[in-house]
Amino acid sequence: MDLKIAATKVSQSPTLPGNKDNKKKFDIASLLEEGPLSIQGTGDSATGLDEKLRKAYFWVTNYAIINPFYDIEYNNTPPTQFTIGDFKTKIVLPSGQSYSSFVLLPLLTLIVRGKCLLVGGPGRGKTASAILMAVLAGYPLKEIKRSIQHGQPQMTITDLLGNPLPSDLMNAKSMEEIKISWRKWLGMRVKVIDEYNRIPTRTQSALLTVLGDNYAELFDQVFECPDAAWYLTANDDAGGGTYQVIEALKDRIDVVVKALHFNTRFIRDLLQRVEDNFKPETMVPPEIIFNESEIESMGEEIRNIEFPEPLRRRMEFFASQFEFFEPGGEQIEYKTKDTVKLSGVDFSVFSASDQGKDKKKDLGSQTKNGLSVRAIFTCINYAKALAYFRGESAVSLDDLSHILPFVLHDKLVQNPDSPFFEEPGHQVYRSDRISWIRKLFELSCAEYDRLGLDKNDPVANLSHIFEQGLEGLSSGDTKERILAIELEVEKISKQRKLYGHVYDDLLKLKYLHQRYTNYLNWIQTSK
Repeated sequence: MDLKIAATKVSQSPTLPGNKDNKKKFDIASLLEEGPLSIQGTGDSATGLDEKLRKAYFWVTNYAIINPFYDIEYNNTPPTQFTIGDFKTKIVLPSGQSYSSFVLLPLLTLIVRGKCLLVGGPGRGKTASAILMAVLAGYPLKEIKRSIQHGQPQMTITDLLGNPLPSDLMNAKSMEEIKISWRKWLGMRVKVIDEYNRIPTRTQSALLTVLGDNYAELFDQVFECPDAAWYLTANDDAGGGTYQVIEALKDRIDVVVKALHFNTRFIRDLLQRVEDNFKPETMVPPEIIFNESEIESMGEEIRNIEFPEPLRRRMEFFASQFEFFEPGGEQIEYKTKDTVKLSGVDFSVFSASDQGKDKKKDLGSQTKNGLSVRAIFTCINYAKALAYFRGESAVSLDDLSHILPFVLHDKLVQNPDSPFFEEPGHQVYRSDRISWIRKLFELSCAEYDRLGLDKNDPVANLSHIFEQGLEGLSSGDTKERILAIELEVEKISKQRKLYGHVYDDLLKLKYLHQRYTNYLNWIQTSK
């Protein structure tokens, strides 16, 4: 089979068997703008942008990248599993449509305009994958290759951003008169930074401004950059290289994706590419190339994907496990790992005094930090994007479980002294961070189920009552609600151990108590 001929074809619809229509929610504004819905409905989802996105994914996996890995697993029925060897290596054969993270995560990054770090050894297709994403966004191949910023030790800020015009430097009487010849890559909506860990520290700071704030600045002149999907590559995921990557730059990265090894059973496919002179980046079918308005539309549709409340509660419970650190402060608000980090005192000094809890079961003992607002936002955004890609109208538990490891890969810092990693079979989690974070979420969900929080969550109930609003609430009713909060705090105070999720519950109760107290004081003084 001639690859050049085969690669002109894309998968037939529907790419997702049994896919349900992704029906739009009723919106009175849409009704006024678009008119009433037709009798036939809103149309077949198989012809929508999510279907086009899946076609792009399957074309890349079938023709562009030799990547026979399906590490994002979905099951319609219990999967077939086998255990092999002395180390009890498990192989799972998924019963549902499953995906390769090395292709899927960069593709989701394109539509949410996120920031994706591709890590792995040299020659494993990291830059090639980034180039393919830019081609899918409609950029000509020559323009893409010329726009790639190649990290190297001599890279200066002007190499990265642009140069002042020499005549202006000579003749300008003020900084405002100096014109800058900005680099063209700054105006592109797909940006590729190759080997970003070889960029000097000072130049990394300039890159941080562009990546984090969407503008570049030289000689008091500012270039406003458009929203863009970013692809950065590195040969390892520890920030190593010629220069250590600054923490603020690493924190801006949304997802970390590993370029896995080459499976030698596919050398035949590689040989055929050599013999056919097949270059997939030059053969992308026009049917799977996205224009700007399509990417904008997909972004809007992704934002409309539902994140169900029961799933949100599980995510809240998971995220609450990590920040709390009882020995870190005296006042309850400052009993956090962030307090310890800002103090500059070694974490292990405080960790030794954190007594009383079972550190093998306490998920918070496994990390040296908690989750930032940015990390939680990114988890939600990519989970919605994954649900959208799968043709679903709401995020599922599986969607969230698959996204968390790639978002939190560089966000959660392991505590190597945690007894958890000394348990039999747990040493592997020191190196396999993807599986470690999946295990964390699995343990969190198991504890959530054990506590029965889906059926009985007093703090959630008190929150729901508060969300009904304060307008018109009488002084007597307000006092009753304050009393209910105090009784719940008293109930929690009888527990012998304080864990992360309980800590967040206490702070939420204190917040509710203060809101009601302020309202009660306002009622009493306004009479």
